[in-house]
Amino acid sequence: MNFFNTNLQYALVALFLMTAYIGNAQTDVKSQQLLDNLTSVIGDYKKLKSKKDVQFHYVYNNFDAGKDVSAERLIFDGEDSWATYGQHDRNVLIGKKGIVQQSLINGVPQLSLNGKWVTDKEALGATVFIREVNSFWFSMIYKLGDEGTNHKYTGTENVDGINYEKVMLTYNNAVTGKAADDEYILYFNPTTHMLDLFYFSLPAFGVKDPILKMTMDYEKIGGVYIPTKRKSYAPNPKTGKYAINGEYTFSNIKFKNGYKPKDFKLVAM
Repeated sequence: MNFFNTNLQYALVALFLMTAYIGNAQTDVKSQQLLDNLTSVIGDYKKLKSKKDVQFHYVYNNFDAGKDVSAERLIFDGEDSWATYGQHDRNVLIGKKGIVQQSLINGVPQLSLNGKWVTDKEALGATVFIREVNSFWFSMIYKLGDEGTNHKYTGTENVDGINYEKVMLTYNNAVTGKAADDEYILYFNPTTHMLDLFYFSLPAFGVKDPILKMTMDYEKIGGVYIPTKRKSYAPNPKTGKYAINGEYTFSNIKFKNGYKPKDFKLVAM
């Protein structure tokens, strides 16, 4: 075998090994580089977990469609969470008057209204969803490389004068255990390396394709980056033009409060 053929074989073997590795990781080289660039700026999930827990004020405002206002608490290790709602016109016991409390401890939900247990299965299922999704939105940029995530680089797109690098993020259903997972198209800023915006699907609500848009503005609090202001946009079904349909704000953020899972257990009648 001559020198050229020998080196060609070595190159093909190296390419096979690299492809196999990428296939197992479900992340291509370019996507991994973008994720690594983000991590170099914000740190990894261990950095967020080092804050132990957090409490914050959350305003979820869908304008004419309704608003939820809650005090939230979250323990990063295990992602146990708790919330109390003074206003809940959008996602939580819509039409019911009074104070709502939710908790999710070791995956088990609790729900009360004005100090009385709510045991309706649908309401408890919604409690699990809200507790998990509120935790996800707070921690999202630290969770883009979680186990079960798949990444595919899809090129660049110029948005408002910035030539963003795009990555399709999907999930392995065998890992998540869900019938259908959300999909995302992530837009990485080539200068700051931050995730400025993304498109996403919501199969739980019948939106099967990533056509919803979210923009994010960050604050660095206690050394970690939090998307304290998000705005969502949806396309007009007739014209395809996007219009804002929601604003979501985290404020009064405080880490290391000393919470334990037992502190999130509700007491009701």
